[in-house]
Amino acid sequence: MQLAELLLMLFGKLYLDVIEEHSRDDQEIKDEKVLTVSRVGDVEDPFLVTFPPDDKENPKNWSGLYRWYLTAASGILVLNATFASSAPSNALPVMMEYFGFGQEVAVLTVSLFIAGYCVGPILWGPLSEQIGRRPVFIWTFVIYTGFQVGCALSKNTASILIFRFLGGTFAAAPLTNSGGVVGDIWDAKTRGKAMVLFAIAPFAGPALGPTVAGWIIVAGVSWRWVFWVLTIFAGACLAMVVLTLPETYGPILLVNRAKELRKDTGDDRYYAQLELQDFTLRESIMNVVAKPFKMLFLEPMLMFCTLYISFLSGCMYLLFEAYPVVFSEGHHMNPGVSGLMFLPVSIGGGIGVIVYLLYFEPRYERYVEQHAPSLVPPEARLEVTKLGGPIFAISFFWFGWTSYASISFWSPLMAGGLMGMGIFYIFLSLFNYLIDTYLFAAASALASMTVIRSIFSAVFPVALRASNVRGYESEMGLDSTRLYRDAHGTDTIYIHKVRADLASEV
Repeated sequence: MQLAELLLMLFGKLYLDVIEEHSRDDQEIKDEKVLTVSRVGDVEDPFLVTFPPDDKENPKNWSGLYRWYLTAASGILVLNATFASSAPSNALPVMMEYFGFGQEVAVLTVSLFIAGYCVGPILWGPLSEQIGRRPVFIWTFVIYTGFQVGCALSKNTASILIFRFLGGTFAAAPLTNSGGVVGDIWDAKTRGKAMVLFAIAPFAGPALGPTVAGWIIVAGVSWRWVFWVLTIFAGACLAMVVLTLPETYGPILLVNRAKELRKDTGDDRYYAQLELQDFTLRESIMNVVAKPFKMLFLEPMLMFCTLYISFLSGCMYLLFEAYPVVFSEGHHMNPGVSGLMFLPVSIGGGIGVIVYLLYFEPRYERYVEQHAPSLVPPEARLEVTKLGGPIFAISFFWFGWTSYASISFWSPLMAGGLMGMGIFYIFLSLFNYLIDTYLFAAASALASMTVIRSIFSAVFPVALRASNVRGYESEMGLDSTRLYRDAHGTDTIYIHKVRADLASEV
């Protein structure tokens, strides 16, 4: 009882401190506006650098084809991160044989990567709003690629787990900043279409990862090739960022323009709005690290959206534990074929994309015309959620009720397709809703969501491994000791090959 009261007092003090800091920030913003008005008066400040109408350097005025390329590139970066999170799942049997760890530690190779998502977004989202999107993308992918090499060369359990966690930390940058890029380059009318590529990646990547890893294992090559493939993918994305992805954050572009004007004219009176923020080191750290959580605590709407999407994400990562049990153990599929069972999740998301573009997006465009010249209320985005929520619930019950060996594998397979459609609708509508609501602070809003979502995604598989899977195995009369080795369809000859490779390395 005393411990509970102590925790309550601590959380209460934290909440009050956040509110006090938020109120102080609001007052500083008001004071800043007063100073600006008193300096400028009723006449527009000629030294305030802004984007004039039809300015070609404004990201929203870039060519449509180029903006679609940037949108696709941002989606690929998210796909890279989420693909890497689940890719080792079908290689776990041979990794267990090589490193000698148990099932619980094997699950950590996936969960720790996702746990890195809890750390990265706290830095990368707000930091991109201080220094720009491009520098954050470049440096995080340089380090992330290095950690993938570390995973491929790991010699012991500690190294593979540490590299996975650190890799997830730096891979988290696209999960927050790619959504910010989409918000930077599109207006509200077109942003819904653009967000399709961003919204499908968080679950298309995890669905493709086990498929690729499964066929690598079936091919009989070393498990290290799973991480070499991830390294190649990460290196290709890094090259794409360096060579083709420009800075898209409007306030940073205006800062760069103001610096050029001061240099070219010799007049130091030119300035951008972002340069008015004169923070101390402590305030800068608080603005970068605490901003996502200040928003999360003080915005009930953001809090409930985050909890909902986090629960869905945790349920999705449960599938990486449940699918091998259902299809490898229950239906005796090898790792390659078992990995293919994840594809309907992506196919269902693809069908959702078609339905959205043909039906929901035209409806939203009509809303834009009806509300012009005002903006459409962000709540208009949520009608898609009202469809996706029931679809996801139905599909999850469907999968659970038909996942027994006595029932054809086609039933849980089709449930996965419906599940992918439901997840896509919910992710897309809530991402659009948050970006429309927060706009220039969208990266921080998505950062807080990504942190909480990652906690759920990391914890759910571990909890399943500790309890539910063993109960399921018992009910089906399965041997839990064979779950990750014999049951995954791992060839006995290949296990001997792993042992021989291990002996040769020693």
